[in-house]
Amino acid sequence: MPFVLWSLLLAAVLPLIWAGVAKAGVRYDNHRPREWAAQLAGYRQRANWAQQNAWEALPTYLAAVTAAWLMKVPVAEMNAAAAVFALARVAHGLLYVADKAALRSLAWLIGLLAVLYLFLRAGGVIAL
Repeated sequence: MPFVLWSLLLAAVLPLIWAGVAKAGVRYDNHRPREWAAQLAGYRQRANWAQQNAWEALPTYLAAVTAAWLMKVPVAEMNAAAAVFALARVAHGLLYVADKAALRSLAWLIGLLAVLYLFLRAGGVIAL
């Protein structure tokens, strides 16, 4: 299976990883999870925010890969864009947790550019 398809699983699992970072090692209230999360501070709070951002990025990435796949963008190009997206999103979460705001924003932008590339390539706006 091409990496681009595996990257969909990775993109879907990333929010769960950041949620795990937020919850690890502290007492978690499963009766009031959102209330509990609102009380987080420091790196745990930032991990929760990384989780939220990862969920927000997921649908657009899924749509971009689907469009590229349906429009028969060459698999090698999709794999390259998927690798850029995956690395950018992992970096985004790590930089969020580490409180490196400017670098985090750069990682976010790189991930967005990978998504835009897939859409533009699928739409024939970029032709190689």
